[in-house]
Amino acid sequence: MSDDIVRAIRPLGFPWETADPFLLCVHHVDNYPEGNAEMGPAASLAGRRLGQDFAGKDGWRMYHGEIVPGFPHHPHRGFETVTIVRTGYIDHTDSLGAAARYGNGDVQWLTAGRGINHAEMFPLVERDKPNPLELFQIWLNLPAVSKLAEAHFTMFWSNKIPKHIERGAAGKATEVLVIAGRLGDAMPLPPPPESWAARAESDVAIWTVRMEPGARWTMPAAHAESNRRLYFYNGATISVEGHDVPLSHYAELRPDAQAEIVNGDVASEMLMLQGRAIGEPVAQRGPFVMNTEEEIVQAFADYRQTQFGGWPWPSSSPVHPREEQRFARHADGRVERG
Repeated sequence: MSDDIVRAIRPLGFPWETADPFLLCVHHVDNYPEGNAEMGPAASLAGRRLGQDFAGKDGWRMYHGEIVPGFPHHPHRGFETVTIVRTGYIDHTDSLGAAARYGNGDVQWLTAGRGINHAEMFPLVERDKPNPLELFQIWLNLPAVSKLAEAHFTMFWSNKIPKHIERGAAGKATEVLVIAGRLGDAMPLPPPPESWAARAESDVAIWTVRMEPGARWTMPAAHAESNRRLYFYNGATISVEGHDVPLSHYAELRPDAQAEIVNGDVASEMLMLQGRAIGEPVAQRGPFVMNTEEEIVQAFADYRQTQFGGWPWPSSSPVHPREEQRFARHADGRVERG
């Protein structure tokens, strides 16, 4: 396929393989049961390796949580996380003193920069019905000049994220949620100021795509130097420029050409990641992503010395009150509501 618009088709792994400027993408799907009084699962936790529960027993995971599922406080440096919560909620807390509850279509864009501690817990707020959770977390690299920028997070509330909708000749719709990268008249919300995506020349695009049965959509061309991948994660069949892409596979696309996507007989969902490569060396160890091994060693030393601002919360895995609605309280005290 090297000379074709579709350059390669490969299976999705865990995490999903990405290309510069992205580092990885994880798709979490957990069918959590009803919540208990502590907003954990109203179910036995027997047989789970609490603190490291990734097995998917009964269709859900506790991850590193022991009472509430999720990821208790942990550090990052040198990159950004873009967290797209399609269903369910995340309770965010961090070393800046900021906090949030977001979900059901909201997106958080976090610049770790020089360093941040944060917790991402999954509160099971519903006591009389299941608490399904589906989210993407995308790691976007930072260029060297921004790796030690001030930490910063931005909330994209679901009702403010632009959508691009096209209908084909048969009236079948394709709906694209435009998180980054303009599409037609859909202008995305601004990313954090130090993000690679904040540079016009970066050509970064993050789109979620939903196609009705029988829909056809032509994805417009991008910059010739960009990397572009389309991840097919839900549905039955699609073809891209005449190539069948099996479910749970991604297509690596030539960026400077349009690509026609034809959906099959059931609704399909895809994630598209695109951007010009930063083109710098990548040194990664666990939660730190820098340019050299020496910088990684320094990141660990800095964390041991400063804890990236410490942890101003009473536990390593805080959750907000059950009745709390979607909100974000920033480090400067400013409060947003979703």
